[in-house]
Amino acid sequence: MTSPPPLPEGFTLPDLLRRPLPEVRALQDRLLARTVELCYDGHPFYGRRMRAEGLRPEHIRSCEDLTRLPPTSKEDFLDDPEAFILRHPDLAADERTLWKIMYTSGSTSGVPAPIHITTRDHYSYVWACTRREDLVDIRPDDVIASLFPLTQFPMGAYARAPDEAAAVGAGIIFGRTGRPGGVFPVQQSLDETVAHVARHGATVLWGVASFVRRVLIRAHELGEDFSRVRMSMITGEATSPAMRADMRRRMRDLGCTDDLIVNRYGSTEQGSSMVECTEGSGFHSLAPDQVFHEVLDPESGARLADGVHGALAFTHLIKRGTLLLRYLVGDVVAIDHAACPHCGRTSPRVASDLTRAGDMVKVRGMLVNLRGLKDWLEERPEVTEYQIVLRPEDPADPFSMDALVLRLAMEFGDETTERLLADAIAERMHLRPRIERVSRDSIFDPLISPKPQRLIDERCRPDGPRQA
Repeated sequence: MTSPPPLPEGFTLPDLLRRPLPEVRALQDRLLARTVELCYDGHPFYGRRMRAEGLRPEHIRSCEDLTRLPPTSKEDFLDDPEAFILRHPDLAADERTLWKIMYTSGSTSGVPAPIHITTRDHYSYVWACTRREDLVDIRPDDVIASLFPLTQFPMGAYARAPDEAAAVGAGIIFGRTGRPGGVFPVQQSLDETVAHVARHGATVLWGVASFVRRVLIRAHELGEDFSRVRMSMITGEATSPAMRADMRRRMRDLGCTDDLIVNRYGSTEQGSSMVECTEGSGFHSLAPDQVFHEVLDPESGARLADGVHGALAFTHLIKRGTLLLRYLVGDVVAIDHAACPHCGRTSPRVASDLTRAGDMVKVRGMLVNLRGLKDWLEERPEVTEYQIVLRPEDPADPFSMDALVLRLAMEFGDETTERLLADAIAERMHLRPRIERVSRDSIFDPLISPKPQRLIDERCRPDGPRQA
C-alpha cells in the first residue's frame, strides 16, 4: 500500500480556504482514498460494511464515489463505539498513539460513548485552530473563560478548550460548573463561576449558548465586573437572531469592552468546528482537508444539491483514532459551495438556520416545526427561560388529544401577559398552549445539565419520553 504524494504547492494554511473548489476537491479525493484503504483492512465497522456492500478500496477513490457507501447513523456508532477505532498495522507511531479520550453523550447503555484521539488527530486539531484565527479572533493576550461543565466523563468541548487556547498562546480559566458527584467536591456554583470570571479579568466567554447567557444575567444581578469581556463564543445549540441580540444587549449593560458574538457549530464526533464569518453567513468549514461535508435525503440517503435542505453528514479524511464515514449528525441543513458573499472564502458553508431533527413533531395530527416557536419565545424580553412540553390532555386516557404546555421563567409580567402570550402563539400555531410559570433553575439548572432541554415529549412512546 503506497502513501499519497505530498500536498501540492500553494496549499498554505489560509490559502486552502480560498482555493477554487476543484482544487480542494482533488485534495479531498486523495486523502479520502488513503483513508478508505486503511478502513478496508483496519476498521472493524467499515471493513465489514464495505465487504457486505461488495465494495473494495478501488471502488471509493473520490468524494463522488463515497455515495456508494451507505450513511452511518448515530445508532450505528453508539451501539459499538469500539468498532469505529482504526487499528491498521501500517499506521505510523503518531497515527496510533493514544493522546486522549473524549466522550459524547447518548449511548444505548446510558454511558457516554468514547472518542479516541491519536497524536496525529490532536496535532491536526491544533493546526486547524491556527488557521481560523481571523474568524475566531482569539489573541495571545486573551484570557478565555471556558464555561463548559465539568462532568464525570471528559466531554469534547471541555477537553478541547485548552487545545484551542494553546494554539494561539492565550490564557484560559475554567468555570467548573456541573453536577456535583463523587468524593471530590470540585464543581463550582454559578455564582462562584461568575466571580471567577471577574476576578481573572476574562476577555472571552466560551460555552453553550444558554449557559453563557445565564452567566451574563447572573453577573448583572451580582454587580460583577465584566468590563474586560470583549467576545462571547457560543456553541452547543442552535440560537436565534433574537437570542444573540439579547446576549449582546446584556453584554452592553454589563459594560463589556465589546459585544461581539462568535457563533460556532460542531460536534465531538466531528472533531472540528465551523464558524460564521458574519451573522447569518453560514458556518464555514475551516478544515476541508480534514472533514468532507454533504447533505443527504433522509429517506433514500442520496446526496442533495446545494441549497436543498436535508440531513447533514460528514466524513473524516485524515482521522486515525475514532473514524467516521458519512456520519449523520442529526441536523437538517442546506450546504453551499459558492464563494461566501461576505468574506470571499470558498470553503463549504452550512446554512446558519439549521434545525434539529427532533424539532419536527406531530401535534394533534399536524406536523409542526417547533424551531419557529423557539425563535419566537427567544424574542420575548419577558421570557428568560422556556421549555416546551407535549403531553396527553388526560394522562389516564390512551387516546387523549395532545396538550401543548409552555413552562416559562419570566422577568416580568402577570396573568394578562400570560394570556397575551398564549393568544399570540395560538394565532401562529393554531394550537393554544397552557402556560406554567416556573423558576428558571427548574428549567435549566447549570449544576445539573450542561444545556437546557427545550423540548420534552411525554406522550406515549415505546422508548419513553423524548428530550431535546
